[in-house]
Amino acid sequence: MRTTILSWLLALCASAAWGQGTTAKNLHIVVPFPPGGVGDVVARTLAGPLGRSLGQPVLVENRPGATSVVGTDYAARAPADGNMLLLCFNSFSITPAVRTVPYDAVRDFTGVSKVGTTPLVFAVSSAAPWRSFAEYLEQARAKPGSVAYGTPGQAGAQHLAIESFKQTARVELVHVPYQGAAPAVTALLGGHVTSVVVNVPDVVPHVQSGKLRALAVTSAFRSAALKDVPTVAESGFPGYEAELWIGVVTQRAVAAERVRRLNRALIDALRQPEVAESFARLGLTPTPTTPEQFDAFVRAEIAKNQAVARQANLRVD
Repeated sequence: MRTTILSWLLALCASAAWGQGTTAKNLHIVVPFPPGGVGDVVARTLAGPLGRSLGQPVLVENRPGATSVVGTDYAARAPADGNMLLLCFNSFSITPAVRTVPYDAVRDFTGVSKVGTTPLVFAVSSAAPWRSFAEYLEQARAKPGSVAYGTPGQAGAQHLAIESFKQTARVELVHVPYQGAAPAVTALLGGHVTSVVVNVPDVVPHVQSGKLRALAVTSAFRSAALKDVPTVAESGFPGYEAELWIGVVTQRAVAAERVRRLNRALIDALRQPEVAESFARLGLTPTPTTPEQFDAFVRAEIAKNQAVARQANLRVD
């Protein structure tokens, strides 16, 4: 009898919760990359706390294609009612610099908040002769074209970061793009590429197992996941910094008060223990901002990437 009553109460609560959820319009988070990646995990981690804070159901939509262009254009064309968010990455500011896109990242979107960052890392096989970043660059300078670096793809955050570094360091490194970080790291483990430049979480298990050696991270400060690995700045290039960043934007036409409410809900979500734990596992540092701060950051990133792409004569059209 008690079991029957308990089952009935649970069913009643579930029905009530469903009814409450369906009275509010869904909030959509568009991830412009396939399921299973860092962005997908971040969006699904934030969905629960956001939904609780805003009092509406949150749906995550994966809209991959054309290095984030498909998903970004989809979000740009959605009704500007404040219920469509785009999870964006460095590609949001890089892609318009290297190809023609059907939207304007500044005119069509407004920032909600920056979400998190993670450093990039130069890694080589543990069998490689270089014990330091300086030795790695010495080889590249001694024999131009002999040192190649793999990345998750053409004109991605890693590629632009190293094009910028090459201009700073005046060194020749050969880019080898792969279809994602996992294939790039697999190629390094198999001896098919000299080195990789990927996100820190992509190599940590292999560094810990002794299969790979991390030479330098690209952030301003050392990574908590690779505490003994110096930064590029520490290795002789003061001021150099590059990170993978993640943020949230919505359409520019969304009412300012709605943007502020979305910002408050997102910052509250980033403070939740389950989000902090998930971010730590991903090697991400939460970096909440105001909408205005994130707008300014995106504009600066676009200008910087345009300059790097122009200097490197980089186009992918």
